[in-house]
Amino acid sequence: MVFPYLDIILRSAAVYFFMTIALRIFGKKELSQLNTADIILILLISNSVQNAMVGPDTSLWGGLVAALVLFVINFIIKKLTHKYKILNDLLLDKPEILIHDGKLDFDALSKLDISHDELKEAMREHGLEHFTDVKLCMLEIDGTISVISEDKKHLKQTHYTRKHNHKNFRK
Repeated sequence: MVFPYLDIILRSAAVYFFMTIALRIFGKKELSQLNTADIILILLISNSVQNAMVGPDTSLWGGLVAALVLFVINFIIKKLTHKYKILNDLLLDKPEILIHDGKLDFDALSKLDISHDELKEAMREHGLEHFTDVKLCMLEIDGTISVISEDKKHLKQTHYTRKHNHKNFRK
C-alpha cells in the first residue's frame, strides 16, 4: 500500500458517519443527560468500533491517526453545519416549543416523552406554579427546558436540566 494509514483513515471516516447517522436515528434528544445505561452503551460501542477503525494496526500511530481523523471530520462537520442550513437541519435538532402563552403543546410533549411531573418541576424551579404563568417553555437542543414567565416585570429565563421520564402527557 502506498500510504499505510489510508485504510485507517477510510475506516475511521466510515465509523464516524455511521455513528452520526445512528445517533440521529436512535439517539436521545437530550444527549447531555446520560444515565448509567447510556454511558455503558457508549463505552461498549466505542470498544466494538475501535477494531473496525484501526483494523490489524494496533500501533500507537494507528490509534493516533484514527483519533486525528475523527477530530478533523468533526471539525469539518461543525463548520459545514454553520455554513449550510440544509446540513444543519439534517444533522442537528431544533428547539421545541412545549408551552406558548400558557397553552401546552400536547403533541410535542408526547413526541418528546416529557412527563407532566417533569414539566411542572421545571416550572417550579422558575418560580412558576401554573401553566398560565408561562409565556414560553422550550426544550432546547442541549436537552434543557427553558421557561420564560408571563410576568413582564420579572421577565427571566432560566434552565431546567431534564432527568428521567415518568408519567407522560396524553391527549
